[in-house]
Amino acid sequence: MRLHASAAAALAASVLSAAAPARAEVTRAVVTARADVGVSGYEKIAGTIHFAVDPSDPHNRLVVDLDKAPRNAAGLVEFSADMYVLRPKDERRGNGSALVEVSNRGNRGALAGFDRGGFPDPKTENDLGDRFLMRFGFTLAWVGWEFDVPDQPGLMRIHVPAATEHGTPISGVVRAAFTPSAQAADFVVRDLASYAPLDPAGPDSQLMVRSTFLARGEPIARAKWRLSGHTVTLDGGFEPGKTYEISYRAAHPPVAGLGLVAMRDFATWLKQAPTSVAPVRYAYAFGASQSGRFLRSFLYEGFNTDERDRQVFDGVMAHIAGASRISLNERWATPVGLGVHSATAFPFADASLRDPISGAQDGLLDNPRARAHQPKVFYTNTPVEYWGTGRAAALIHTTPDGAADLTLPDNVRVYFFAGTQHSPARFPPVRNAGQQLDNPVDYWWSLRALLLAMHRWVSAGAAPPASAYPTLADHTLVHASAIAFPTIPGVASPRALTAGTRIANPYLPNNAAGAVLPLLVPDVDADGNERAGIRLPDVAVPLGTYTGWNFRQPSAGAPGELVSLLGSFVPFAATPADRAAGDPRRSIDQRYASRDAYLDAARQAAEALVARRFLLVDDLDRVVQRATDSWDTYAAPARPPR
Repeated sequence: MRLHASAAAALAASVLSAAAPARAEVTRAVVTARADVGVSGYEKIAGTIHFAVDPSDPHNRLVVDLDKAPRNAAGLVEFSADMYVLRPKDERRGNGSALVEVSNRGNRGALAGFDRGGFPDPKTENDLGDRFLMRFGFTLAWVGWEFDVPDQPGLMRIHVPAATEHGTPISGVVRAAFTPSAQAADFVVRDLASYAPLDPAGPDSQLMVRSTFLARGEPIARAKWRLSGHTVTLDGGFEPGKTYEISYRAAHPPVAGLGLVAMRDFATWLKQAPTSVAPVRYAYAFGASQSGRFLRSFLYEGFNTDERDRQVFDGVMAHIAGASRISLNERWATPVGLGVHSATAFPFADASLRDPISGAQDGLLDNPRARAHQPKVFYTNTPVEYWGTGRAAALIHTTPDGAADLTLPDNVRVYFFAGTQHSPARFPPVRNAGQQLDNPVDYWWSLRALLLAMHRWVSAGAAPPASAYPTLADHTLVHASAIAFPTIPGVASPRALTAGTRIANPYLPNNAAGAVLPLLVPDVDADGNERAGIRLPDVAVPLGTYTGWNFRQPSAGAPGELVSLLGSFVPFAATPADRAAGDPRRSIDQRYASRDAYLDAARQAAEALVARRFLLVDDLDRVVQRATDSWDTYAAPARPPR
């Protein structure tokens, strides 16, 4: 990247001159690098953005420990974050909108997903993938929001102050759970990498073990284990498949909730400030997994209203988050963690509902903090978020007890990608941590269509596709114990799985922490493929069974537990002679008269998605090409999957 020191200085000065003393928000943006990206007409801008906020402002008071952070001479709390922007140099080539991706553990993934193979820090035209986002004129923007991201080049992070009590350091107990997949004497607890132990051998240091993730823990004798930094060493080694929980006393809790403020003030700066490096009219937030959970917390806690009572994001796409939120706006936050069975608290749905267990009344969007400036919202999920890790995705569209379907708010759509996994696996798939092959169905083609639908909904008022998800009313949503999954040799049944329990909600006096979550899942057809939602050709015209769950390999321990975030692919036999004894699923050549007949059906399925606006016509041939590759891989018995 070429350094433009004069441009950086001029920009910083201009932002400082525009800052209002009463509401500092973004105080300056320091550009450290600026460069053209090939001949795309886009440029990238990297640097640091600085903030200052008033702890007494009602819009900021919700940030935990903000009142305990050090202040400058003006009484404001200062912090800074990494900034990265890709924008069309000629504003006339842009569509007036910024796609603000919430980075996942500091990574920038939107170019790889939406641009089908783009690089996070593009330098040439080839690094932009197929240039989908550029063809439609989107500005792309990122800001660091997570304090526990490793300080490594290319990762987005935020630098926030630590809380103190009248200048005295604060200490407290931190904890994290982990499940080894192999026998080992040592384990590095990366979820706590930002918290140094005050006294590794002190009375607050404890190691527990559970036979399964949701089982009751038992303490391990102190003489049998040691803690050095973030490495735990256990005499005899950790057993694969068992879950361990380490806890110890740490100091200097970061004011982690400022990550929500950084996202709020960065996006509103892009939209509202004359000194913005990329002025836009609209801002859309996209976040996947951890970042989707961030967005659900961002909305629930009211951060879509800025300090001047203006709407921040016009549209929000919270992807593969289920009904969960994130550990961020709390003391001793651990946002880097997966949040397995520790991220889902009432309320689950957007509308204000009464919780039959606690008696509390609340809604993700329908609460006093969030009600004023609600964006257009897309919730997109895979079966993984319905089945595993306690994300309980069905609860975003059912009552809290899972007994009835909900009517969605007018500004919300829910889309279910049938037969997919949390993140698409490589193709052809291989068997990794699970008992079955990973699931390679690629939902990004539909996400591209949905992004354009969001843009048209916000900018032109054009209604997006109708929601597509399983419901109780049409019997495509069922309790896990009642799923009609076929008995397939060598494939474990998921019927005995449970969703775990809900966690506490600090905003509600009655939160029913520990109450069991209902496990409602998408029902399946005779082949084990899900019947509702957006069914890509892989699922609509299948060559196998695609699931959102995959049990752990016996060698990794706990074979009755799921591999977090992983789905399965169980191919059909190519011919009747290849079918395993007892497999009820017809072979490929019993289903399709020929290769051409199969590809014809796959194209028709893709064209049906184009008609429903879940696939762009420009992407149709590439989706059909995957069907072609799948046939060539699985229809010939001489080429079995690995």
